[in-house]
Amino acid sequence: MSFQRRTSEKTTELTASVPVKLLTAGSAACFADFITFPLDTAKVRLQIQGEQPVRTVAMAPALNTSASLKLNPTPLPATQHVQYRGLVGTLTTITRQEGFRTLYNGLSAGLQRQLCFCSIRLGLYDTVKTFYGSLLKENEAGLQIGTRILAGLTTGGAAVMIAQPTDVVKVRFQAATRSSTGRRYASTLEAYRTIHREEGVRGLWKGAVPNVGRNAIVNVAEIVCYDVVKDCLLLYAHMPNDIRCHFSAAVVAGLAATIVASPVDVVKTRYMNSPRGQYRGALDCAIRMGAKEGVAAFYKGFVPSFARLVSWNIVMWISYEQLKLAIFNRS
Repeated sequence: MSFQRRTSEKTTELTASVPVKLLTAGSAACFADFITFPLDTAKVRLQIQGEQPVRTVAMAPALNTSASLKLNPTPLPATQHVQYRGLVGTLTTITRQEGFRTLYNGLSAGLQRQLCFCSIRLGLYDTVKTFYGSLLKENEAGLQIGTRILAGLTTGGAAVMIAQPTDVVKVRFQAATRSSTGRRYASTLEAYRTIHREEGVRGLWKGAVPNVGRNAIVNVAEIVCYDVVKDCLLLYAHMPNDIRCHFSAAVVAGLAATIVASPVDVVKTRYMNSPRGQYRGALDCAIRMGAKEGVAAFYKGFVPSFARLVSWNIVMWISYEQLKLAIFNRS
């Protein structure tokens, strides 16, 4: 993903100013987010399912039984209500019960998030990688794994600290259903104001700690993996630097990101969507979720998460590479 076009005989630099890099990365990410947003909504619904069990009500006994004489029968314990089953089932259920537009609840906040978040984590990646390269002085002819990992961790963590409020609002919109109390917020701007008024500034940065960890890991698995796989395909498989190469590297990056980030992603989603005071912190949320629902709960929504991350990476990387070719040569 270094801004270079490699050929068998020479390397041609693709240069651009930092603002152009930021805008290019943000634009590609917004386009990918728009295309894959329904998959992200399905992932969020599956991840929060089971957080608050629904209490079932027993059917009234027949009048000709002695049980009908009991005025205060023992209440039944709460049981787990499973509303969504699988990726396709979740998408179908949401569309049938709440309408197709519900799949895009929180899109405005999602696009705001990508403009802030991906612009930094992707747009500044090469600049930060160059900085760490000058410090570590790794072999420039090699893959420079250490330099790339440090750059991915740095830009991923920094992006979260800036874009966290947009992520909180996006998750709240996606988690809200019409079957309960309807939408919590009338608009994205009203959501920011309400969260700030009711929960303070800390409410807008709720879940920032697990989100920093999650996105630092995702950044390494996503950007660094794409960077390394692309270079390997170019240098060792002698694949041309075209859409086939970008597609192959994006699929591997999406798979790696899904595997390593799913547990943290589930905890982040649960914690950011929780009412104030439900959990003492992200760690408490993780412990209680594991004790209540088991280890499998940390991989809830894995299929839609995989489908979303892989498709998002494919759309984003191909768009980004094409924008680089079109814009950077003119910068």
